[in-house]
Amino acid sequence: MKLFRYLFVALIAFNSCVGDDKPDFVYTKPITPDSTDVAPLLPQSGDSTVTIQTGALTPVALISYAETLKGIPYLYGSIDPKKGFDCSGFITYVFNHFKVAVPRQSIGFASVKRRINLKDAKSGDLILFTGTDSTKKVVGHMGILKVDQGKEITFLHSTSGKDDGVTETPLNTYYLGRYMHTIRIFPQNDK
Repeated sequence: MKLFRYLFVALIAFNSCVGDDKPDFVYTKPITPDSTDVAPLLPQSGDSTVTIQTGALTPVALISYAETLKGIPYLYGSIDPKKGFDCSGFITYVFNHFKVAVPRQSIGFASVKRRINLKDAKSGDLILFTGTDSTKKVVGHMGILKVDQGKEITFLHSTSGKDDGVTETPLNTYYLGRYMHTIRIFPQNDK
């Protein structure tokens, strides 16, 4: 009986640590552009068949809106612009502005179906990195790529680093050392 109680308590503690109390994809409350609510979230499973449906959204519109959020501070686990964003909270908020469902955590984006080579990246593609410990090859950070011919590749993200919050950062050697995947979600980037 004591073992059962111990396992039950451990399971409750584990579940409270690994995620927020929002469901993975069942949330259906309508959102408005200035809402801090989220659109339906995609499952967080390891299934590599997750597809993000962007509808009429374009990479230009996505980036234009994301840039308006620069300067919002970093806050772990948050998707509330009044308080701050973590990296995936920023991405979730930007896509939810356009009512596009996305995974809530950066690790969930590793399951998105369409990986491409970094050399083929275009603006609006998403870039995934390890967490700050690059020896752990697990997705832990992400951003939205900005790729302009003849210019340095940059990405928009929310960082807990020296820039502390939503910023645009060059894809430098530090981030290349943490690089994991580039994913394409916009069909128009295939042209």
